[in-house]
Amino acid sequence: MSEAITVTFDASGLVPAIVQDVDTGEVLVLAWMNREAIAHTYASGHVTFWSRSRNELWEKGATSGNYLELVSIAKNCEANSLLVRARPLGPTCHTGHKSCYYRDFEPGRDLAS
Repeated sequence: MSEAITVTFDASGLVPAIVQDVDTGEVLVLAWMNREAIAHTYASGHVTFWSRSRNELWEKGATSGNYLELVSIAKNCEANSLLVRARPLGPTCHTGHKSCYYRDFEPGRDLAS
């Protein structure tokens, strides 16, 4: 049963969206969505984000062919982030890696003051 709690967008009209490979459970990318990106995602079947740097919609795979096929979208308990379950059609990261999370965190180096 689904509760009628609407998504909470930030002051810029954005909500963080974590994309997960529906088949493996691997986290692929964290990006941002606005209402238009969510609507485009459902209409096209391809996960679409809002690019904060370019200030425009960004359909993942539009130039590379590495689309993320939408399976489902869930919201967290506070409705302030989204979990997008998708089927990747190629690498998700612009570096060519399957996931953007391919580097280990190193506390001594990554938290150096």
